[in-house]
Amino acid sequence: MLPKQLLVWGQPDNFFSGICSFNFAVACLGVDQCIQKFLDVARQTECFFLQKRLQLSVQKPDQVIKEDVSELRNELQRKEALIQKHLGKLRHWQQVLEDISVQHKKPAEMPQGPLAYLEQASANIPAPMKQT
Repeated sequence: MLPKQLLVWGQPDNFFSGICSFNFAVACLGVDQCIQKFLDVARQTECFFLQKRLQLSVQKPDQVIKEDVSELRNELQRKEALIQKHLGKLRHWQQVLEDISVQHKKPAEMPQGPLAYLEQASANIPAPMKQT
């Protein structure tokens, strides 16, 4: 049993549901405040780095150009690697399709019928040599 001091509303169920809903509301408010504070700090940090970037572009414009060129080179390398990867897959599937088409052509060239196996086997036997 709960002590009489905890039975504020008379029923234990009402007491606990009231406490839980209050704690949930406080927790949600705390989470929202933390998220807002995080977003504010993130905006301030971004603003700081943008200001530093602007100062750098004024003081050393060649440095910014070098960074841009480096980023473009990295992007080109990444895209070249992706192209090579896709070309490898394309070659693989072309080979698979070629193998399938060759397999489908072979049965048409083979003799068919009840004696087809014997005809195929006898075609592989060399002709007898004439003795002189």
